[in-house]
Amino acid sequence: MRTRAYLALPAVLAAASAVALSAPVPALPAVPAPASPVVSASVPPVVRAVQAVRAVQALRAARIARAVVPDPVLRRRMVTAPFVRRHLQTFQEIADANGGTRAAGTSGYDASAAYVAGRLRRAGYAVTLQEFEFPFFREITETTMSRVSPQPKVYTRDTDFTTMVYSGSGRVTAAVRPVDLTLPPGEVNTSTSGCEAGDFAGFPPGDIALIQRGTCTFQVKAENAQAAGAGGVIIFNEGQEGEGDADRRRLLRGNLGAPNTRIPVLGTTFAIGQELSAPGTTVSLAADTESDLRRKTRNVLAESRRGDPSKVVMVGAHLDGVTEGPGINDNGSGSAAVLETALKAAMLPTVNRLRFAFWGAEELGLLGSQHYVTGLPPEEKAKIKMYLNFDMIASPNYVYAVYDGDDSDAVGSPAGPPGSDEIEKFFESYYTAAGLPYTGTDFTGRSDYGPFIAAGIPAGGLDTGAEGIKTAEEARRFGGTAGTAYDPCYHQACDDIGNIDATALTVNTGAIAAATFAYAYAADLPG
Repeated sequence: MRTRAYLALPAVLAAASAVALSAPVPALPAVPAPASPVVSASVPPVVRAVQAVRAVQALRAARIARAVVPDPVLRRRMVTAPFVRRHLQTFQEIADANGGTRAAGTSGYDASAAYVAGRLRRAGYAVTLQEFEFPFFREITETTMSRVSPQPKVYTRDTDFTTMVYSGSGRVTAAVRPVDLTLPPGEVNTSTSGCEAGDFAGFPPGDIALIQRGTCTFQVKAENAQAAGAGGVIIFNEGQEGEGDADRRRLLRGNLGAPNTRIPVLGTTFAIGQELSAPGTTVSLAADTESDLRRKTRNVLAESRRGDPSKVVMVGAHLDGVTEGPGINDNGSGSAAVLETALKAAMLPTVNRLRFAFWGAEELGLLGSQHYVTGLPPEEKAKIKMYLNFDMIASPNYVYAVYDGDDSDAVGSPAGPPGSDEIEKFFESYYTAAGLPYTGTDFTGRSDYGPFIAAGIPAGGLDTGAEGIKTAEEARRFGGTAGTAYDPCYHQACDDIGNIDATALTVNTGAIAAATFAYAYAADLPG
């Protein structure tokens, strides 16, 4: 039997970083296997001398530097971007064969889930398909919106307006009636437009309600308008200036939460909302949608057969896309990288148990991850020591964004549960060791880390930006184009195989592999 050599965690990071940067994996010195599977906190100097020394120092602070990985196994099983691209190509082919979409509740999603589950089963994982019901929505034909008077104008879908998820169907040409608007907008989110039934007192039945985004949900606004007899609803962004998600002037995309609205409900920009608020405006809307209160979909869950079952490292990405397109960056990219990482980790003799999740119906409100987390008994929830989330890792106008686990950016949501800061430091160290810039991104609740954070489970991960606009400073640091969306094809038909940035995919594939392998062998986990 060949003697197995062991490398401390620096080797994991150095090797993964080398792959991510398309450089040769460095020849790293082996350390004899210790009597126990965990080396001491004092890492031998010969191991410290690898190229990732700066990252190792940060990882020590995060209590992970005592991990060990069998080097020969790691060398044979490194995760590489070309394999990830093969999964992306398969997702594209699935979408092409199923009406151009992989949205939850469609045959495209079912085929994607079957592909992922099949690959994981063949790799030796215990695979579970967790079914759940959800309210389904799709546009049967493309929604239209045009101004009839005072001057005719045809608006462009996904540029000027969107159809809100769970919008009803109908064709209506009618006067636009502003509902309790705050113009100019307040300095912060204060508009109560459409939030109370009384806002619609005297509303002419059949007219189109023009409502401003604000302090209550889109669902409340739309249902109040419907109850008042509106023939359709247009909700426009509130109007505050800001960067990224804080910009309340841009195109508004929304979800009504459930298919309770029978009339068309569209979202638009602040500028178009102002335009439509002018007296004497008449607009024509046409929407043909399908909703199903009890459509079924599933999460794909895969658990390793090795490692301590009381110490679960969970890694996930949402597998569904939107109905408008193939969803290759959002979120085929995260799903493909997590899948390939799982395949390469399948036979590793890990210290901790690995559990990989491919969530359904994220695009409809994190439904799959919410169903999973809320259904866990307390004793099972306690076994999950951390959750890593990867959503949109290869945007064409990318930034390298790390979830702000400790709220060091002091923006938006507070810090994640204790231990989230350690996960943040890991990814910051990865980028630093690779000589790459990174930025923080807030825990906004827009992806599948949300239910885990709510349950007190440490969480972290990466993304490369969605519909937010890249700033001049970000363009200076990361390259790309200022004033343009991180992903100009976000939630559109053009989110296809050509919408993937090869550099971002390669770098972040390495980051995902490095984190998964490191935490699989870590003696101390964040949770």
